[in-house]
Amino acid sequence: MAMIKVDNLTFGYEGSYDNVFENVSFQIDTNWKLGLIGRNGKGKSTFLQLLMEQNYNVCRPEYRYSGTITGNVCFQYFPVNIPVRQWQNPVIELMEQEFPDYELWKVIRELEYLSMEADILYRTFASLSFGERTRVMLAYLFSNENNFLLLDEPTNHLDIETRETVISYLKRKQGFILVSHERDFLDSCVDHILAINRNSITVSKGNFTVWWENKEKQDNFELARNADLRKDIKRLETAARQSKEWADTVEKRKIGFNPIKEDRFIGTRSYLGEKSRRMQQRRKNLERRQREEIEEKRQLLQDIEQETALKLFPLKYRNDRLLSVEKVSVKYDSDIVCRQISFEIHNGERILLQGRNGCGKSSIIKVILGEISPEEGNVTIGSGVKISYVSQDTSMLQGTLQNYASERGIELSLLMTVLRQLDFERRQFEKNISEYSEGQKKKVMLAASLCEQAHLYIWDEPYNFIDIFSRMQIEKLIQHFQPTMLLVEHDKYFAETIGAKTVKIN
Repeated sequence: MAMIKVDNLTFGYEGSYDNVFENVSFQIDTNWKLGLIGRNGKGKSTFLQLLMEQNYNVCRPEYRYSGTITGNVCFQYFPVNIPVRQWQNPVIELMEQEFPDYELWKVIRELEYLSMEADILYRTFASLSFGERTRVMLAYLFSNENNFLLLDEPTNHLDIETRETVISYLKRKQGFILVSHERDFLDSCVDHILAINRNSITVSKGNFTVWWENKEKQDNFELARNADLRKDIKRLETAARQSKEWADTVEKRKIGFNPIKEDRFIGTRSYLGEKSRRMQQRRKNLERRQREEIEEKRQLLQDIEQETALKLFPLKYRNDRLLSVEKVSVKYDSDIVCRQISFEIHNGERILLQGRNGCGKSSIIKVILGEISPEEGNVTIGSGVKISYVSQDTSMLQGTLQNYASERGIELSLLMTVLRQLDFERRQFEKNISEYSEGQKKKVMLAASLCEQAHLYIWDEPYNFIDIFSRMQIEKLIQHFQPTMLLVEHDKYFAETIGAKTVKIN
């Protein structure tokens, strides 16, 4: 057992407005299965990168920090960065470059735990699906028991079956930090939670559900204290106002001393001056107390997660049926990826396309949107049906929010309002979208869709990189407004919460 200690950590990116971390201190055990959670853009991936810097003798300039991070361990990061130019090489060659000290028999053992055959090591990296790439990387990382692993959202793009395999695998492991936004995944795989809150970092024992229950209790307690505090502040404001009025009255009498109306005794002016001085001092003391109370309130509420209710105004189509997919087959690179797919979408329905990675879910959506043609079959869309689409790909996002809003035909102020409700900070609006985290980019696309009135909302893996708190907001939105939707999403909790009908694609 070893300890990783973080003491007075302060870090900020060059040119940024605020520090990502400021005087942060905590410690974690290398035997823990630690879940790392927090809002998008709060520094989860940054913290993992700072840990990775401990593997080098000299910290890179862009990751220089103050404070200390100590721990006698070697950190390994997931996902392994494989340059695109090398994707045509066999997996085993690429992994040898990344992990020169690996032992093949241990890798094969880990692959068996992950329900994979050893011959996958001799395929090209480009030929592997997202799920296969994830499992191969995990096998190599966990084959060295001496490493402490930093797993950054390993479930992105994974189908439900592969998720279950990874969950079973991680249950038998220890000594890792897992960044994930999936509640079921965290509950199954971790025994401690490291939470990057709004203004602090906390470490607690238990899975996500245990942490969330304690978090809600703490938030409710602080909100109750805040209600009492507001009463005290109101009382102090009234007292300070009265004190100001008294002090001003005495000050006027001192300044406007009239020997005809007032006592002619020479000490009267001195008396009034002293009285005025005391009243002014009392006034200052009350104002100081008021400021201290207000500051206390700010500190009290610094970590409360308050969900802002999102709004959506979906259009209702004049007919019950909006869309029909009839025996559609799709070919990709001369191979049929899905065959004879049929389903309909009616007003108020939420249809969830499910299936393994590469089975053609996104291809079906592209056929519906008219981006590709089916190999066979037909798609019939009702006349005048308006569609709002969210792609799983964020790579095309760049430029300013103003340009993006203009391209989508959305009011910039409305887009910013929705982003604020999704926990965007105002200073983010001044940045180029390409500088956003992946979660923030996804929120831009979702916010744009929420700004659009449509009969049908088509969202392809909308939850990739989206934090847990925003997921809760989106689920409540769908439950309340009941829009007609076609979705690809592998989060089981999401599907159950919104009451979606499942269409399985084999």
